[in-house]
Amino acid sequence: MLTITSTRSALKLAILAAATGAIVLTSGCAGKGGKNKDTAYVARDVDTLYRAAKARLDRGDYKEAAALFDEVERQHPYSPWARRAQLMSAFSYYVARDYTKSIQSSQRFLSIHPGNKDASYAYYLIAVSYYEQISDVSRDQKVTQQAKQALTDVVRRYPDTRFASDARLKLDLVNDHLAGKEMTIGRSYQSSGKWLAATLRFRNVIDGYQTTSHTPEALFRLVESYLSLGLPQEAQKAAAVLGSNYGSTEWYRKAFGLMNKYAAGTTAS
Repeated sequence: MLTITSTRSALKLAILAAATGAIVLTSGCAGKGGKNKDTAYVARDVDTLYRAAKARLDRGDYKEAAALFDEVERQHPYSPWARRAQLMSAFSYYVARDYTKSIQSSQRFLSIHPGNKDASYAYYLIAVSYYEQISDVSRDQKVTQQAKQALTDVVRRYPDTRFASDARLKLDLVNDHLAGKEMTIGRSYQSSGKWLAATLRFRNVIDGYQTTSHTPEALFRLVESYLSLGLPQEAQKAAAVLGSNYGSTEWYRKAFGLMNKYAAGTTAS
């Protein structure tokens, strides 16, 4: 069973490490100085304002940091700092777990600076912000589909980056999660005697998520469903695929037993 939430600590460490370079680069010319406790939206020079935002971020005041980075862009829209602040705002919202605003800030950055060298990181922030919102398989999976699309975009656009490497790993987890949702619905249909509807869900797993951990069970459930529908030949085909690819599993042994019991003259080997 996939547990997306179990990956979040590792994900947070990874994304913090990925952002470190950007943070250092964007704050390098800000100089030192005391921490500015005033986060009110008052007019300030860009250096002071950006330094205040960075200080808040370093202290873990992520929402205040994001607000101040937003203020850099508002007060100094034509400054080079504005571009930097947009991305830092998106990052600050992410670590504050305000994923909607992180996505919005990242998308704004991309709309204004589509060819910027940090665009790959903006796409990655969008992807992991969706990824963090994935819920358990009993709920609607719209955000899971959004995470899959965003992760796919990272891999397609920037295949040789560290962001793409991480996105590929997360895509495996996302696909497993989506397959798990199909399995949950399929088993529910079986329990209600809706065998045809169940077979469609299990076929979705086999056809669309064949590399996930759910495939052996999906094949077994197909055997069950086809036998219940009075289609022993179809059941035999599913059992044969199960035996060919997962012959050492308990799912195949159970399928073989069902075939011997309910489909005399049809083998599962």
